[in-house]
Amino acid sequence: MSDSARMLSGVIQSLGRAKVLDGTAKTVSGWVAAVTRPTWIKNALSGSWLGHQLHPMLTDLPIGAWGAAVALDLTGGEESADAARRLVGLGILASAPTALSGASDWSSTRGADKRVGLVHALMNAVASVLQAGSWIARRSGHRRTGIALSALGLGLTLSSAYLGGHLSFVRGIGVNRTAFQSQARSWTDVAADGEILDGTLVRVIVNDVPVMLTRQDGRLHALSAVCTHAGGPLDQGTLDPDGCITCPWHGSRFRLEDGAVERGPASVPQPLWEINVEDERILLRAADSN
Repeated sequence: MSDSARMLSGVIQSLGRAKVLDGTAKTVSGWVAAVTRPTWIKNALSGSWLGHQLHPMLTDLPIGAWGAAVALDLTGGEESADAARRLVGLGILASAPTALSGASDWSSTRGADKRVGLVHALMNAVASVLQAGSWIARRSGHRRTGIALSALGLGLTLSSAYLGGHLSFVRGIGVNRTAFQSQARSWTDVAADGEILDGTLVRVIVNDVPVMLTRQDGRLHALSAVCTHAGGPLDQGTLDPDGCITCPWHGSRFRLEDGAVERGPASVPQPLWEINVEDERILLRAADSN
């Protein structure tokens, strides 16, 4: 590890240990939970309709707009002043849904990740304020002040993006926790048919992959037991009467029939397993769609 990487890692570790942030994080998480309580809002912000998290995709919009504005400021001269101001404004507009989707994802984190995520959010909030000040200054004819504020805001945004990258690529926040599970294509005997009672959740192992096996209204269902969102144990979750399973960690809901996401924060469907019953024994194998 290089000296610069070691220094940045130390800064992030210090932020993760800063328990002084916990009170603010708890308060803000409560606000986010209240806003995202309706299922349609949670799903929209989590990216459940998209197939992966929405926030990483949206971050390109404000960063791209503000970066282009600074590039025009440095190379375009007075004739590009109006275009640069419009780009600053577009970045401000795009930052609102970006922040909301990020807050929805962040609210499900814990401990050090939650503290680092809070700093990430606060830095982005300050950067947005600086960009708003830049737009006002440009609009009022104070272009040099606007350029300075934009450059400062972009620098802060990029610094915050480093923290976001750490959460995603080092800590694995938002990564599909079943992505690297082996795909067992051969039928595997896992249990006696009579052992799986209606309404029970049973954890079985197929080729080192934990699978949740259940029976509802007489019908057998099998999904990977590791929640795609954050690795929660679905076999310890709640079997809902509407044909869904709710993860015990963050409340993600999946349809038993096909593993589809009914409610975020999960954005990736739960891997489905095919079921065959022979001689009163239950056999499982990974579904072809996994």
